[in-house]
Amino acid sequence: MKLALDFSFITNLPEDLEQKNFRRKVKNTAFSFVQPKVPSHPELLHVNSEVADLLGISSTDMHSQLFLEVFSGAKVYANSKPFSMAYSGHQFGQWSGQLGDGRAINLFEIVPKNKRFTVQLKGAGETPYSRNGDGLAVLRSSIREYLCSEAMYNLGIPSTRVLSVCTTGDMVLRDILYNGNPNYEKGAVVCRVAPTFIRFGNFELFASQNDLVSLKKLTDYTIQFFYPHINLEAENSYLVFYKEVVQKTMHLVLQWQRVGFVHGVLNTDNMSILGETIDYGPYGWIENYDLSWTPNTSDAAEKRYRFENQPNMVLWNLMQLGNALFPLIQDVEAMQKILRDFSVEFDINYSAIKQAKIGLSDRIDEVFHQELEELMYQSEADMTIFFRNLGTILKMDSPELAFSKIKGSFYRTTHFPVEIEQRWLVWIATYLDKLATESENDAARKIKMNAVNPKYIFRNYMAQMAIEAAEKGDFSLIATFFTLLRNPYSEQEEQEKWFSKRPDWAKDKIGCSMLSCSS
Repeated sequence: MKLALDFSFITNLPEDLEQKNFRRKVKNTAFSFVQPKVPSHPELLHVNSEVADLLGISSTDMHSQLFLEVFSGAKVYANSKPFSMAYSGHQFGQWSGQLGDGRAINLFEIVPKNKRFTVQLKGAGETPYSRNGDGLAVLRSSIREYLCSEAMYNLGIPSTRVLSVCTTGDMVLRDILYNGNPNYEKGAVVCRVAPTFIRFGNFELFASQNDLVSLKKLTDYTIQFFYPHINLEAENSYLVFYKEVVQKTMHLVLQWQRVGFVHGVLNTDNMSILGETIDYGPYGWIENYDLSWTPNTSDAAEKRYRFENQPNMVLWNLMQLGNALFPLIQDVEAMQKILRDFSVEFDINYSAIKQAKIGLSDRIDEVFHQELEELMYQSEADMTIFFRNLGTILKMDSPELAFSKIKGSFYRTTHFPVEIEQRWLVWIATYLDKLATESENDAARKIKMNAVNPKYIFRNYMAQMAIEAAEKGDFSLIATFFTLLRNPYSEQEEQEKWFSKRPDWAKDKIGCSMLSCSS
């Protein structure tokens, strides 16, 4: 296994001069060199051959002992210099000071086929930024991240990706609900891949320390390697950079809203500077339609990161990034305009997405959409199934027949109010009238609707099934879901059983309804 190593991050940015690995505060430092913890008995559970190919890793390499050793943390690849990044951040709206890669270790950068990637192990042991943690990860969270990263990528949503997931042979103590009942769980390591793992928090760290020299180095580095079309010599280069990050991040959250994805922990240290989804903790997809839903037990009271509030929280995080970059830009009015434009453009684009999801091309009727959302909420409609089935309605259907095609998506099946059904029939009658004015035929409209409304999502109960099977040594569901989620918009008739509502047993089950940050 020969990899084209590169060292752009560690050669362009200030390193931590302390060589020993112990928890500490750093200053004027972008990273610290660390070594992964050697697992006692690593075993490879699954490899993503598509990502392996991107990295220049062959099929033969994937089955080698060296592959297992390097991507489980058992051996450091020759001539590489593993490191963990320092960064800060706002968590749940509060400044948290220094954070950093508490259990992430960047193995190396590589540039195969002229594309740059950073390869990172998550759960490979303590770093100077581990704070009160042990730097390890457990099997359940590693499986969730491994499968969800690829689910998101194949939904067409920018995301970090994964190469492999391994068990370590070690047990890890975790309190899954933070309620004083810790238990030992199987340890695991997931290998994550992205062009870079730089976050908003990297910039916040240097700004908070008033280290403008390092802030400029970090910003110049990010532009040079990841926004190379921006002219660093131009007077407004940092403003242009900020605007592009805002735009990328806006389009990211639009895609989350399109498919009903809720990140769960939108802290500034969990925001990629590339506008990619990063750090899969207590995430989830909307099932019964509730705009106020959050998957995070730590956010159950305030619901700061609930589905409907994600655009606002992303904008708030962009404001914090702007505060960090301000010393380099120093143009308040221009930066404020960029943020105002975010809100305007988001609303325009989100309206277009809402129209596309219901197969209409005319200008959005807000009252019509508000009634739809209220009815979906009252009926506890499964978001994914509802919109997918909506595409099966034909122009010539009666309101009653059309209603029968979507009613199967409702979780509320008993004591269904007559008045709600009547409101549905009125809404559907109006919808059919709107469809009648569309020039496209039913088949063409369905194709377009299916392209924005996925059939398969990675539901939490599916993740829990895969986790429980894996904990018993059965990894077949990992492979099943990995294959299923590679084509989320396709019918995949042989996998139809996964196009179904959350089962009753999963409604209140730990790992299926809400999740903690414990991993």
